[in-house]
Amino acid sequence: MKSLAVASRSFSKNIVLRNKVLKLYPDTKFNDGGHSLNGDSLVEFLSGYEKAILALETIDEFVLSRLPNLKVIGKYGVGLDMIDLKAMEKYDVKLGWTGGVNKRSVSELVVSFAIYLLHRVVFANNEVKRGEWYQVKGRQLSGRTVGIIGCGHIGKDLVGLLKPFGCKILVHDIVDYADFYRDNQVNSVGLEELAKQSDIISVHLPLNGSTKNIINKDLIEMFKENAIFINVARGGLVDEVALEQRLIEGTLGGAALDVFALEPPLDNKIAQLDNVIVTPHIGGSTEEAILAMGEAAIAGLETFRKASSFIIK
Repeated sequence: MKSLAVASRSFSKNIVLRNKVLKLYPDTKFNDGGHSLNGDSLVEFLSGYEKAILALETIDEFVLSRLPNLKVIGKYGVGLDMIDLKAMEKYDVKLGWTGGVNKRSVSELVVSFAIYLLHRVVFANNEVKRGEWYQVKGRQLSGRTVGIIGCGHIGKDLVGLLKPFGCKILVHDIVDYADFYRDNQVNSVGLEELAKQSDIISVHLPLNGSTKNIINKDLIEMFKENAIFINVARGGLVDEVALEQRLIEGTLGGAALDVFALEPPLDNKIAQLDNVIVTPHIGGSTEEAILAMGEAAIAGLETFRKASSFIIK
């Protein structure tokens, strides 16, 4: 039986990660063709291998039922929404995954988005490019109320980065991190209260059955008129049509979107607005985060657990 196949395109292209994994698994097969592997093509690529490193590839009942030799998956990246954990448990495939290894990369991006939008940098830059030169009035991040939806690894790291700005921080999470809230002067509130009170709203949730479309039309209509909305988590968390409508109407301060339900998005109108920043899913794509995620995936090939232990109860 063959040892390891790396289906992830970005991992396969990274020389540092390739060298690290080759020291442990000299016969590793890489996705050097740069193909997007899913369904039949993923099954063909992984066939006969005991271990795999995967990133955005979909792992479901169809794939796992056709890979009897597969025993362990090392997850490259922090999201598990592409993996059917119940199917992995059924076929006794173990998972090596570490959450939060890209947290600083993502939280830094959130702070930069907030500052850019509050200072109207996109608008000011476009005006200068048009040959205009005048003072554009913005707002400071300091002292603003920031609402964080999801206070896991990234949410907690964001709280730390916001401390020097003296922001009032509201959080909403199904888990009660009471000690963290107390130690960091964070207020835990209901989702609607957070939506109504926050100047900046940032989402940091996994995408699953309980969170899909959690930022729905009704909630978006509760956002303050000058509010800034930031999503660097998953596109499926947000009603994109309702958000776009408020932005087009000019009843929101702005939005920064690093993720979409469909990537790349078919509708590009929102990216043309001068109070919107759109980036191509770069939240965890710093050099440091890429290496950390890759090293975690490699380590996960040996420090794996049952898939059931990752299922949110």
